[in-house]
Amino acid sequence: MALILVTGTAGFIGSHVAHRLLDRGDTVVGMDNLNTYYDPVLKQARLARLEAREGYRHAAVDLVDREAVAALFAETRPEGVINLAAQAGVRYSLEKPQAYVDSNLVGFGNILEGCRAVQPRHLVFASTSSVYGANGKLPFSVHDPVHHPITLYAATKLANESMAHSYAHLFGVPATGFRFFTVYGPWGRPDMALFKFTEAILANRPIEVFGQGQMQRDFTYIDDIVSGVVAALDRPPAPDPHWDPQSPDPATSGVAPWRILNLGNSTRVELMRYIEVLEEKLGRKAQIDFLPMQPGDVARTEADVTETRAVLDYAPKTPIEVGVSNFVDWYRDYYRVGAN
Repeated sequence: MALILVTGTAGFIGSHVAHRLLDRGDTVVGMDNLNTYYDPVLKQARLARLEAREGYRHAAVDLVDREAVAALFAETRPEGVINLAAQAGVRYSLEKPQAYVDSNLVGFGNILEGCRAVQPRHLVFASTSSVYGANGKLPFSVHDPVHHPITLYAATKLANESMAHSYAHLFGVPATGFRFFTVYGPWGRPDMALFKFTEAILANRPIEVFGQGQMQRDFTYIDDIVSGVVAALDRPPAPDPHWDPQSPDPATSGVAPWRILNLGNSTRVELMRYIEVLEEKLGRKAQIDFLPMQPGDVARTEADVTETRAVLDYAPKTPIEVGVSNFVDWYRDYYRVGAN
């Protein structure tokens, strides 16, 4: 049992991680400002479920508020920190870039400063598969260079990886960064495809399918993501004794307790197949508006999880047929939408 500070606990991944930690007996201090990027009512519902549980305490703190973040770290002195709060969304970064600078750069800097002050045994933080950007080599490997992000969102997350490395090196804060691949499941985000598609199909509205429906994604179920995050918390990294400065591995470090890992299902699924599974579960056909690829999107993603398996015994086990079904069951129950 330990006291763990989890940021973003009113969010999709953060709420699930907090529940898993509580399930195993940890005390969780959650931090979230419930911003209005998407429906705050859903965030409040996630948070209400957590606040009903013994062992959870919530702090309504914004990452960007340096003094409030520092005070929370000083008061709670967490043994572990899981940073999942961020300004999310690839496309939104084209509209509101300053929000990403504030939350993902300034805010993450405040988290690092908190860790420097109290020295938790491990900082686990969210990065994204979007950092692979213009890379065309599949599957995406943490050992490949990632010099060409194509959105500001991805650029801020890549910066987070570098920032965490510098704090690990200079101040001895062990850090693991996870590149998440298209997370979906119950209590998911309304701006993500599965949520939007389900809502539209049930309302007899067309769904917008970008890239002419030819995109492929490594869809990863929330329970598999949470298993990886929680497993990592108990296994802080050490400097890699085999790291070669003449041929530096981007995923590890010879001078710092730091590493980067992929968290994905390691299976590439065509978007149209994803929609077919959803149609089967809903018992309805989608009306589809095919649209060109949007700026910031990539055609294909697929995670190489070789290192994640080796380090964490990570074994994603949820196929989309199960994961999509679970999401639809939750959606119908939460929004009181009956079956046909």
